[in-house]
Amino acid sequence: MKHLEAFEQAISTIREEGRYRVFIDLKRHRGSFPRATARFEHGEEKDIVVWCSNDYLGMGQDDDVINAMHEAVDTFGAGSGGTRNISGTTRFHVDLERELADLHGKETALLFTSGYVSNEATLSTLAKILPDVIIYSDALNHASMIEGIRRSGCDRRIFKHNDLGHLRALMENDAPDRPKVIAFESVYSMDGDVAPMKELCDLADEFNAITYLDEVHAVGMYGHEGAGVAQRDGVMDRIDIIEGTLAKAYGVMGGYIASDEAVVDAIRSMAPGFIFTTSTCPVMAAGALKSVAKLRTDEGRRLRAEHQAKAEMLKQKFRDAGLPLMESDTHIVPLMVGDPERCKALSDTLLHDFGVYVQPINYPTVPKGTERLRFTPSPVHTEEMMNDLVAALLAIWKQLGLPKAA
Repeated sequence: MKHLEAFEQAISTIREEGRYRVFIDLKRHRGSFPRATARFEHGEEKDIVVWCSNDYLGMGQDDDVINAMHEAVDTFGAGSGGTRNISGTTRFHVDLERELADLHGKETALLFTSGYVSNEATLSTLAKILPDVIIYSDALNHASMIEGIRRSGCDRRIFKHNDLGHLRALMENDAPDRPKVIAFESVYSMDGDVAPMKELCDLADEFNAITYLDEVHAVGMYGHEGAGVAQRDGVMDRIDIIEGTLAKAYGVMGGYIASDEAVVDAIRSMAPGFIFTTSTCPVMAAGALKSVAKLRTDEGRRLRAEHQAKAEMLKQKFRDAGLPLMESDTHIVPLMVGDPERCKALSDTLLHDFGVYVQPINYPTVPKGTERLRFTPSPVHTEEMMNDLVAALLAIWKQLGLPKAA
């Protein structure tokens, strides 16, 4: 192949920086989450406990969700048959969009094939609809938001993470008559902190700006019906465009936006990332529909309470062990390592020697020097699993010469 050395050099550089990523071949077992089987080279297998899944509530293993997907594949078959414009709209797509709109208290919703695509497609299309728009983006926004804003070609301002004073200064420096969008997340998944949502909405009102909220790590997890932090904090009606995923707490796959009918219709009609791709598999939509509806009930509220209790239990065990927990008010439980090679070694040793699977988080997901392990305990992680995890971490922490918490 021509220019092969350029590709080899790119991989060599990534390896030298200690951030080459290795994917673990997992076989999940229905009804046994978070237990799984990892398969390594030469066919070797090992039973493990998964500590880094974004299936936060284990809904990907829920019997009602799985049965809904079985019923869908038995009646509809496998694929959707095309884009939404060309035979790819099924009743599961329509019913799921209605359910999501109702969940978020919006007029309508729009499905995408993933959360990444929903952010990239929507944010990049806003500039076509709002000439001369300025998008103000939190410095720690997800890569999908950053890419969407970049592809929009519009003017953009990056404000320091959750820094309302910096955002105000940027907005005051721009012409008051220019359209403005404030783009932010609710739960920031690498640090586990939460946006000051009420204050951001106040600034949006003051400067006549549209609010764009990514609730990816919060939908299903917070609020009376699982609509996210905006519902929990009572500001859902002040958010103009809500973006979410069906692949984390809902345990399936896909992304969406919810907003006013005119907003969604314009995105539907103009976003290439929606128009020119085959629609979400109806089997996936059927499973997501069941999951969203179930997490709006008392059972969902029970799962959310159990989940928060387990997250706090793990945090306290890390504190008691003197491990460098990055404190947060959410279900995200990160441990600071601060070195890419030792972070990778820590992850590898946990997996191969102790049957604990947690991936290293390194650049470009987080800044260099802030490499970490990110744990996501679920309602079905037991205290015994936590004790085994802490014992394994302490043994390897000492072996690698990593500093304990101050």
